[in-house]
Order: sequence, then structure tokens, then C-alpha cells
Amino acid sequence: MSIATEEDRHWMRLALAEAARGLGAVEPNPMVGAVIVREGTLVSVGHHGRYGGPHAEVVALQAAGEAARGATLYVTLEPCCHVGKTPPCTEAVLAAGVSKVVAAMRDPFPRVDGGGFARLAAAGLGVVSGVEEAEARALNAPYLKRLALGRPFVTAKWAMTLDGKTACRSGDSKWISNPRSRGVVHALRGRMDGILVGIGTVFLDDPELTARPSGPRCPARIVLDSTARLPLDSKLAQTARSVPVWLMVSGAAPPDRVQALRRLGVEPIVVGERGPVPVPEVLDELGRRGLTNLLVEGGGRVLGAFLDAGEVDAVEVFIAPTLEGGSHAYSPFRGEGVARMAEAIRLARHRVSVLDGDVMLSGQIVRPWWRASDDA
Repeated sequence: MSIATEEDRHWMRLALAEAARGLGAVEPNPMVGAVIVREGTLVSVGHHGRYGGPHAEVVALQAAGEAARGATLYVTLEPCCHVGKTPPCTEAVLAAGVSKVVAAMRDPFPRVDGGGFARLAAAGLGVVSGVEEAEARALNAPYLKRLALGRPFVTAKWAMTLDGKTACRSGDSKWISNPRSRGVVHALRGRMDGILVGIGTVFLDDPELTARPSGPRCPARIVLDSTARLPLDSKLAQTARSVPVWLMVSGAAPPDRVQALRRLGVEPIVVGERGPVPVPEVLDELGRRGLTNLLVEGGGRVLGAFLDAGEVDAVEVFIAPTLEGGSHAYSPFRGEGVARMAEAIRLARHRVSVLDGDVMLSGQIVRPWWRASDDA
């Protein structure tokens, strides 16, 4: 395969921006963007806009029409070569008369995994891959985790004061962050397949765990509650017939409590025999249920359990310019933690923004299943 040029990288960055427009609408499919260029001039762009809809290459090719003949197609993921919900993109590329394909990364999906590149190359097209691969893999980290491990991508979210408190000593936390930050959180919720909290958070806040206004997805509400203590009059239990509530219980949960919650529409799911429900088994079950993105909102013990299990993949943190003081235990992560600072987890690809005075910090944690070859 040929060597990429700076021009290739320029157009691929545009394709990546186009791909990101599918965020929250295409899962469990990957986000994909495509750009068609002819003699150094942009002809058309396209992205995969919804699950089951046309792929990015097809959208861009249809927009280009005859101008695609002899042009270069830039695409963020290897074109598919199999029949799924849509016909193979490789055949659409060949029929359009494109002369060269530049891709960011190979698609590890077993029915593609290099086959798309092989089909195009065998037909005489120039094929380049690995252009801006690290960015493409970071963009589709949730898709890559689902393929590699069968588990959803976990984003940990919390709001805290400047001195690291997630609530006052009484447990009151309304509100640490400002209205604009909370609006961002609701938009984030609307892109998720599931929102998870522990039963302690339910006792303290009686949350709804919905996106307001609603987003492209309607996430299941998930509670870690080993002994089925979810109050029957809680907002979650009372709205379970409208929006799914999955209660992760252990085999030790009292049958009468389980049945009472089931009658309200709550779905109890047994994970583990007794004691705190194990994080890896929870994620395995959620993966089997088709979740790609999971938002974990707390509390500190739950977030700590995910971190100790090595299952926090990204963070969304909102830091308010307020000071609380005190030495109580309301902090974001309360698990085992690390013994030495050298062992602390560092974020990659982090970004910082200011929302009406709150500081929002977002970042990913590099994992082997999405690391690109040039990240090694």
C-alpha cells in the first residue's frame, strides 16, 4: 500500500469530522465519514447518519455523481465487502469509477477485516490505509471495545467542587454544577445506551436518569442493587414501564422484593451469587444485551469499583469553582486505588472547556483494544 501524503492527512481530517456527525445515531455500527476529492478539489462529503441507513461512502458517491469517476475517496474505515443491512460498499466504489481509496484504518469486524481492501486492490484501485489511524480508532473506541471484548465502552461522569467533593457531608449535591453543565450532561445521556448508578445514589437523590430533552437514543436505566432495595415509590420504579429499568441483583436478593419490583415493570437481572455484583459480569451482560456506550454516574463506591476493575474507558468531569471543605467521604472514586503515584492512570486525548465558570474535562484512557500501531 502506498505512503500517505500531507494532502491525504488533510482530507482525512475532514472525513473524521464528518464521521463524528453520526455520534449517538449509528451505534452499534461505527461512525464513518467519507470525502471525495478530484484533482485537489473537494467534490462531496458524506457520513453514516443512522443505524440501518446508507453508509458514508454511498452517501458521498451519490452526492458526487459522475464527478466521482477518476477521483480519490477518503474514508475513515475500510469499506465493507459483505451484504448486511446495506449492499457492499466496495461494489458501489467500483461502480462509481473511483481510482484510489485512502482509509484511516482496517475494519476488525470479522466479515470485513482486510477483505474490503483486498477487493479494491484486486480490481486495480490504489489503496492507502493507516492515515490518521490513531484519531479514527479513538473516535470509534466504543465499537472497537464491543468487537474485542463484547462489553460496552464505559464513560465515568461526575461533578465536583474545586476541593474534590461530590456532595456535602449530609449527602446533598444539588447543585454542584451550573445549568449549562447540566445541559451538557443531558445531551451526553441522550447519546448513551445505558446509564448506571448504585443503589446509594438512588437513596440520596431519587434520580430519573433520563435525558431532558431526549436525544437520539433512549438509554436503559441500570442500578447496582445486590439485595433489591430499590424503593417501590422511587422515580425509577414508578416509571419503569415507560423507560427500561434494569436492576442488577445477586442471587441473595429476597424473592418477594424481586417480584414486587418486577410487578412495577423493573427487570431484575441476577449477576453473581451474593455480595456486591461484580463489574466484569455486569458489563458482559450489558454487552449481550447490545449496549455499546454506558454512562456510569456514581456514586463513589460504584465508580471506584469500575476503576479498580480496569473498566473506565473515558471520563467527563465537571469542576465547579466552589470550595466546600471538610474531610468526609464524598469523593468521585472510593475503591482500592493505587499505592504509588507512578501507578495512577493518566488520560489521553483530553480536552478542557469552560462552561459559564465550570471547568469541563473530557478524556480517554488508552486501552490495548483501540491503540493504533503508531501509539505503541
